[in-house]
Amino acid sequence: MDQFDFSGKGVLITGGASGIGRATADLFVECGARVAISDIDESKTKDTVLELGNKHVAAPGDVANQDSVSKIFSVAKTGLGTIDILINCAGVSDSVLPTLEQDIDQWQKIIDINLTGTYLTCRSVAPDMLKKGAGAIVNISSIAGLVGLPYRNAYTASKHGVAGITKTLAGEWGQHGIRVNAVSPGYVLTPMVQKLIDAGKLDPKVLQRRTPLGRLAAPQEIGNAMMFLASPLASYINGAIIPIDGGYTAYGAAAPAVEIE
Repeated sequence: MDQFDFSGKGVLITGGASGIGRATADLFVECGARVAISDIDESKTKDTVLELGNKHVAAPGDVANQDSVSKIFSVAKTGLGTIDILINCAGVSDSVLPTLEQDIDQWQKIIDINLTGTYLTCRSVAPDMLKKGAGAIVNISSIAGLVGLPYRNAYTASKHGVAGITKTLAGEWGQHGIRVNAVSPGYVLTPMVQKLIDAGKLDPKVLQRRTPLGRLAAPQEIGNAMMFLASPLASYINGAIIPIDGGYTAYGAAAPAVEIE
């Protein structure tokens, strides 16, 4: 049996039109799954599905809104027939600013999308998975869910929250055959991170020096880990928060991890 054969499986991927979500969608499609792509950008969502092929489904919407999440789930289930796997990639970054300069509305937006959005989408797929007695959910936390990132309070709080929700749902639903896990990516070269680099908020050379592998991740490297957690190979992994960070959170020395010119 091919442990990465997802033929006949329906996969809902939030934030699936770009970055880690899109890379993960490509991986699942390559392994035989049918996917429903959800993203707040309706046009980009539809374009992504056209690129993937007409057996896949566009389910655009706002994960921070409960009515919208209900519609996302309904469209995805109708199109796929079943949702066996939920991959939660929808998320936004924040402004890297001193705490006293941070805007409370921006704080709330980040919490609503990253944290509440994860909660709502997990709740939306759970009833069907509970009936079947099987399912896999993989959320995206972050190194910001494992350590504190100064000047990034909302993002750090939201990603700690995702780690917490992952553990509580794993404890509640595991007995019913639903595994809930999360990955905690380090710095990944996605459009979101590139935007921070272009704005001068992140220095890629500093990040590379701080990371023992000496580079940023490619989106598909995070997707590979998410696909593993959704596969039979991870059948006894539940409630895990797995760093996919090149050794970033493991490294504690004062000196840079690697020398980069």
